[in-house]
Amino acid sequence: MTTLRLSVDRERCVGAGMCALTAPEVFDQDDDEGLVVLLEAEPSPADRTAAKMAAGVCPSGAITVNDPDSSAT
Repeated sequence: MTTLRLSVDRERCVGAGMCALTAPEVFDQDDDEGLVVLLEAEPSPADRTAAKMAAGVCPSGAITVNDPDSSAT
């Protein structure tokens, strides 16, 4: 299993909080602006599915998932 890597674009974030609700072990929101905070850039195998779901529900597309396992061969 290869490493799943996440990144966030705080400039693009609108503070909806869907990421923190979907994957609280991986994402949080800061207290000042309510913007995304990445807690785990390389989520554990147990948190991978939730992290991918969080990226999918982000209304602004501020979360990027680099998952070499999902690349077409």
